Amino acid sequence: MKTLNDFNFKNKKAIIRVDFNVPLNDKFEVTDATRIQAAKPTIIKILEDGGSCVLMSHLGRPKGKQDEFSLQHIVAKVKEIIGVNVKFVDDCIGEKVEDAVANLEDGEILLLENLRFYEEEKKGDVAFAEKLSKLGDIYVNDAFGTAHRAHASTTIIAQFFEENKCFGSLLAREIESIDKVLNNSEKPVLAILGGAKVSSKITVIENILDKVDHLIIGGGMTFTFVKAQGGSVGDSICEDDKMELALDILKQAKEKGVQIHIPVDVIAADDFSNTANTQVLDVTEIPDGWQGLDAGPKSLAIFDEVVNKSKTILWNGPLGVFEMESFAKGTIALGHSIDKSTQNGAFSLVGGGDSVAAVKQFGFADKVSYVSTGGGAMLEMLEGKSLPGIEAILK
Repeated sequence: MKTLNDFNFKNKKAIIRVDFNVPLNDKFEVTDATRIQAAKPTIIKILEDGGSCVLMSHLGRPKGKQDEFSLQHIVAKVKEIIGVNVKFVDDCIGEKVEDAVANLEDGEILLLENLRFYEEEKKGDVAFAEKLSKLGDIYVNDAFGTAHRAHASTTIIAQFFEENKCFGSLLAREIESIDKVLNNSEKPVLAILGGAKVSSKITVIENILDKVDHLIIGGGMTFTFVKAQGGSVGDSICEDDKMELALDILKQAKEKGVQIHIPVDVIAADDFSNTANTQVLDVTEIPDGWQGLDAGPKSLAIFDEVVNKSKTILWNGPLGVFEMESFAKGTIALGHSIDKSTQNGAFSLVGGGDSVAAVKQFGFADKVSYVSTGGGAMLEMLEGKSLPGIEAILK
């Protein structure tokens, strides 16, 4: 696996695929700069070697060229975070861009305009990728969030850089962290899967059953498993057409010696609302008119014990509707348990949009071993799929 450390960038121009698809407010100000911050080590290493950086990214889902999706809006924030002046060119291919790159001196940064202003980017167009490839001596992919897409800038471009291509430090860490959980883990290994639907996590569960010792199932998925085993789930979210599958997963786990832990009690509410009436109920005895929206206290005590005897922990999905304060206690308690286990030497990886949002919201981001930056890409790796953006560098 080629990384930045395999190259000296002195007098070289690195064309870097970063993931600067960051949220903007109505004044076009960056409201969460995590992804820019994540790219900083790669950029700094190249500049300190004596090279220059040509940065390319997409932003949002533009339909052609739309000013609201221009990367011009983020230039000031990139400059602030990297601590180096950032030049900008309002296109990503063509003569104007090639001139700007030619005039780029060692130690300088140039940010290109939004790649998705061109349809060719998402289509993985070879001619478009070749034009991008002319803008650098070495290709660096540091965009894990788009590594599962075979787009021109994430995958196709790599073919024009036979030996001169590598992973940036962020993407390398992502690969190493997921590999550590799936293939090089210290036992016992625990996976915590939450979220609303079993259907969105089936392939993940099936792929990791051979690699884990414990599996905690939480969130809305709980009720499909409970109802499949004859429990009453009231008005809780439940995929009736996935109950057979839930039973099959339980059977597979038993055969493989994997202990599955499902909540034994829940915080139930009489409405999907932060101000609803609530009560703690046995997970198998939820009456009509009530729905489980968070894991209950007995469940959290059991989960805490499992978390704290685990040496490798993967967390993907919250335990409850954490966006509402009344149903956030389970997810917060789980965060504390993982924090404690990490302090005691466990390796903990958090990934998936909702989990990442939760650890940031409740202050756990720096208390776990690693927080993944790519939701969809991480899920596909957990499912055992090979990601085109990663394969393109390994070829």
